[in-house]
Amino acid sequence: MANSSERGQIKRRAPLRQFRRLFGYARRYRARLLVAAIALVITVLAGLVVPWFFGELLGDAFAQQDAAALDRNTAILVAAFLIQAVFLFIRHYLMSWVGERVVTDLRLELHRHLLAMPQAYFHERRTGELLSRLSDDASRLQSLIGADLNVALRNLLTLVGGVIMLLVVSPVLTGTVLLIIPPMVIVARLWSRVIRRLAQAAQDELASASGRLQEGLGAIGTVQAFTRERHEASRYAEQLERAFGLYVKKTWVRSWFLSVSSVMAFGTVAGIFWLGGHMVIEATLTPPQLGKFFMFTLTVAGAVGNLTGVIASYNQAVGATSRLFEILDLQPSVADRPDAVELAQPHGALHFSQVSFSYDDRDTEVISDFDLKIAPGEVCALVGSSGSGKTTIGRLLLRFWDPQAGQIYFDGLDLRELSLASLRGAMAEVSQDPVLFTGSIRENIRYGRLDAADDEVEAAAHAANAHDFICEFPEGYATVVGERGVKLSGGQRQRVAIARAILRDPRVLLLDEATSALDSESEYAVQAALEQLQRGRTTIVIAHRLSTIREADRIVVLDHGRVVEQGKHDALMELGGTYAKLVARQAAAETERIAS
Repeated sequence: MANSSERGQIKRRAPLRQFRRLFGYARRYRARLLVAAIALVITVLAGLVVPWFFGELLGDAFAQQDAAALDRNTAILVAAFLIQAVFLFIRHYLMSWVGERVVTDLRLELHRHLLAMPQAYFHERRTGELLSRLSDDASRLQSLIGADLNVALRNLLTLVGGVIMLLVVSPVLTGTVLLIIPPMVIVARLWSRVIRRLAQAAQDELASASGRLQEGLGAIGTVQAFTRERHEASRYAEQLERAFGLYVKKTWVRSWFLSVSSVMAFGTVAGIFWLGGHMVIEATLTPPQLGKFFMFTLTVAGAVGNLTGVIASYNQAVGATSRLFEILDLQPSVADRPDAVELAQPHGALHFSQVSFSYDDRDTEVISDFDLKIAPGEVCALVGSSGSGKTTIGRLLLRFWDPQAGQIYFDGLDLRELSLASLRGAMAEVSQDPVLFTGSIRENIRYGRLDAADDEVEAAAHAANAHDFICEFPEGYATVVGERGVKLSGGQRQRVAIARAILRDPRVLLLDEATSALDSESEYAVQAALEQLQRGRTTIVIAHRLSTIREADRIVVLDHGRVVEQGKHDALMELGGTYAKLVARQAAAETERIAS
């Protein structure tokens, strides 16, 4: 949920400026909009012909009793209806198309923008809330840009044209009609403020509820394991009911708004008919003129009533528009410089120089004066107790965050000087819990290099010791893995992730506790695949099971983000320091586990 400062910024933004920016997305479709505008003008003119000739029909039938004129004016009316229908179709189709296209463009831009945001952004926000912005908030703009804009323009033109025709028919009666407009504008403005506040509060609550829903469903295994289904359902229902209550309040206020506006508009029609009737009796107005005036009054009243409905929709969309542009206006804290350098032929030499780093929500440093050089092709293992900063070093190398002090160099170049695409393109990561996407095994392996041929995908699977178990599935490489790979075992997911990394062919490999959660048999298969993957590559192994990194070229021991020991396994054991104590502690824990 947005914090209080963010909400304050949203309230201070001028809604009209936001909507001008929103409709700026439609400029690229100006040709369609021009045709729609022409169709709109023709539709409105045809609509204004109707009240005039209805008045003529009344005169033909009752005053003059002229059958030929009655037939002629009826034919004109039918022609006006046909013209109006044709251009109504053109206008409605084009305006709706532009509305849908603009919202689609906005969703695409939002998605691209979110993909460029740093990790810190997503750590501070729920994924479900962001999805709500992309779906619910964007959906609110579809009718505004298409249907509501269409209705607003048509009724504005109808209102202006109707008032002009009223002045032509009877300036006296028109003055009376115009008396009702200022009170209606005042009422609309007062009500719109209340509707806007309630709509924005309801949208905030719904986004929060969506975040809760996504969080619960994303961890459904934990929810069910702890039998917290009722607890999660209760928390989601509580937020949803609060959102429902706000929507009910908004609907109640809007219903009153529409009712009062309707009474004011059509009460005016009754008053005008009463006054016009007296003018006919007094012979200051003819019956055909009264008929025309009455029809034009209904037209103007209908236009005003429709515009009040559009105002209500506009107020509902204000919060959605502000939220969407709030996301687009946030600039990534980690981004390419204008003169960013491309890594053409990376070698994999790494250097951490006096690096210090702390997360935004923590006061203490996770990494402090960290200094380390890793040669191309070297296998360097990072070990240490939980919270010593091992995983953070990998995150900094991928430039998910930038350090507050110090520099990180890749082949002698500061990471900040490199383009993110070429930096991350030179690396691959295999984590303890690799993420697979909904789709086939082949698609998940090919994610490492999208242009890879099927035989290259299968060669990577062979190298990762994954080909045999894949072929045991009835559908082989076309087997669907399910969301996050839930249809595969832990060892199978790891080997698919390793095949994906092999296909990427990186110069630097990050192994973040890649075997810590596996059983012995799966660990053996995965470890063999990892050894194949490490050949000829600079490798950083973030180790949990110390038995897996005995053959590393160098072991670096961390304590509170600092390097306290480094060397080969045997040398560190002889030293009898922090590393030796960690090994002894793990060996004792393993012996105790086997004995139990």
